[in-house]
Amino acid sequence: MTARRPCPPAPGPVEDYAARFDDLFFSLAQRRGFREYLTGLLAPRERNKTITCMAGAEPVAGAGMPGVQRLQFFLSESPWEEELVNDRRLELLREELATAPHDGGVIVIDDSGDRKDGTATAHVGRQWLGRLGKTDNGIVTVTTVWTDGRVYYPLHATPYTTVHHFARGRSDPAFRTKPQLAAALAARGKEAGFGCRAVVADCAYSVSDD
Repeated sequence: MTARRPCPPAPGPVEDYAARFDDLFFSLAQRRGFREYLTGLLAPRERNKTITCMAGAEPVAGAGMPGVQRLQFFLSESPWEEELVNDRRLELLREELATAPHDGGVIVIDDSGDRKDGTATAHVGRQWLGRLGKTDNGIVTVTTVWTDGRVYYPLHATPYTTVHHFARGRSDPAFRTKPQLAAALAARGKEAGFGCRAVVADCAYSVSDD
């Protein structure tokens, strides 16, 4: 069996963390892309974490640079399994004494919306975007976070698909409301070993007794 080619290391302690995921990526390009992505997320920047920003390039003008294109390919085209990567991240959180979950914690449900033009992107639709404080065209992601007041970290996330994407509207068997998605995520978090004394959400979810 051919030995794996060494990957350029990530800066400082990021490398120790990134190496824990290496078996989930089958190519050198993927392992390198993962390290560049982590570094881009964690490194201080003076603007929003767009692809160009994470790659350390100028906006718009730097979009064609090799580092930007490489990161774009890793995130959008490279065939790695994001669920397996997230499962590994949660496994590492459970193993560390400082972040290990316990039954006294809380699972927090929330959602986050981002504006998105057009209609071609999956899950996009006209809906309430809390980040903007108005109804607009965009994508909303339902999320869960575990916290005990001392530490907090995200567990799982799933996009909400607006009703117009379904042939039978709200009566379509595949359609799920945000509270239904949230309840499934909360159950998934507990099944993954993140016990809690309560599941909480803001008033946007209070209309659902489920």
